[in-house]
Amino acid sequence: MSMLDLARRHTADPLFRLVAYALESAHDRPPATVWSAPHAFHLGSPHLVAAAGWPVAAAAAPRDDGLARLSSLAHPAQSCELPLTGPPSPHPDWAARTYALLRTMARVGYGRGGIDLHIHSTLTPATGLSSAEPLECAVALAVADLHAARTRPPRGRLATLARTAAPGGDQALREAVLFARPGRALLLGDGGRRHVRFDPDEHGARLTLLVTRGEGRGPGDIQDAVAIARRAGATAAWWPGHGPGRSALVLLPKDRLTHVRTTVTEEFRSGGRRVPRFVNITVAGAARREE
Repeated sequence: MSMLDLARRHTADPLFRLVAYALESAHDRPPATVWSAPHAFHLGSPHLVAAAGWPVAAAAAPRDDGLARLSSLAHPAQSCELPLTGPPSPHPDWAARTYALLRTMARVGYGRGGIDLHIHSTLTPATGLSSAEPLECAVALAVADLHAARTRPPRGRLATLARTAAPGGDQALREAVLFARPGRALLLGDGGRRHVRFDPDEHGARLTLLVTRGEGRGPGDIQDAVAIARRAGATAAWWPGHGPGRSALVLLPKDRLTHVRTTVTEEFRSGGRRVPRFVNITVAGAARREE
């Protein structure tokens, strides 16, 4: 079945159907390609990363007038139409990294003709997992898919272009987004990458993202939540980024799941604090195209 039918294909993943339909609604045309890219996280080291089964999706269709029309389900009133060459135009904050990447790719010959693009993330920034790197990768893959003359550029080349467009991004997370495998972590070093086994289910455990609620409380709440979870039976904990934020990854034995959740809930509630969320994480594979 063609990509034109994706929004109405009942057997397709609901996320892909959603972004395909959203592109049609925002730009009056169906997508020519739809890509998903997983959120990624660190595992206690700057050089050890893995992908989570919560993706960012990008639906795209090519143009030939040098314009990028961008829209997002998270920012329905802030769609924009921007030139890919010449002076950059003012744009909403949410589109800044995408616009920088599109212009960077256009300068080296990818997607200079233009693109209609709609994006959506399955996680909000409040979870503490960065959406920037999966978004960049999904967009880069979509552009390369639409505009590569003969063959798609290597994924390593796309990672380099993303780093050029957003040098402050996390290149290790980009590597996980582009090269992860299910049940594997990615060990980076010496200019290469190696997959190592990381499958909590095999060891009777569940990987969970523990997310605190409320703005402006600093890292104290998440550090308290991790300490409580460890006392209740969590066997390990990591920050998904480079330090304490609003969330932590915790490894929970399956026979202690209920006890850990109940203990964290009761201690936060008794202290008059908002109860953290528990988000299940599967160790997922790399970005992919919906066929």
